[in-house]
Amino acid sequence: MINQYQHNLPLCERPYQRMAQSLGCTEDEVLARLDQLQSHGALSRVGPVYDHRRAGASTLAALAVPDTEVDAVAGWLNTLAEVNHNYLREHHFNLWFVLTGPDRPHLDRVIASIEAHTGLAVLDLPMEQSFRIDLGFPLDEPRFDPSDQREVNHGPD
Repeated sequence: MINQYQHNLPLCERPYQRMAQSLGCTEDEVLARLDQLQSHGALSRVGPVYDHRRAGASTLAALAVPDTEVDAVAGWLNTLAEVNHNYLREHHFNLWFVLTGPDRPHLDRVIASIEAHTGLAVLDLPMEQSFRIDLGFPLDEPRFDPSDQREVNHGPD
């Protein structure tokens, strides 16, 4: 199911029903499987990936948050509709997130609000050029097993 619908999720009123029809199961079974994958941490979301430049404006942003405040600041950021992809990183700028909005002036107001609320300067890194990559991952191919220590013959020495 995931391999088939990592790309080309049906854009219709009942996408999960259409998926179920092509997979030979029920819509409830598709939804139950997606819930199961999400509850096990194997799936974080199902939805489209937008070209933010066509839909409005976006920027990659970061904050240098003291360790004792990371949970509080990250939790507050996550309440903002403009924030997504919020990650903790090992760096002076340790909290990284993407801001999206209808236009750049809106993002500037959100950045000013974040700075006022946190008392921290936002590192603002707007995209200059997009290099599109395919974010799909083939899930049916064999995985590397590091415990398999068999010697591989690469031909004559």
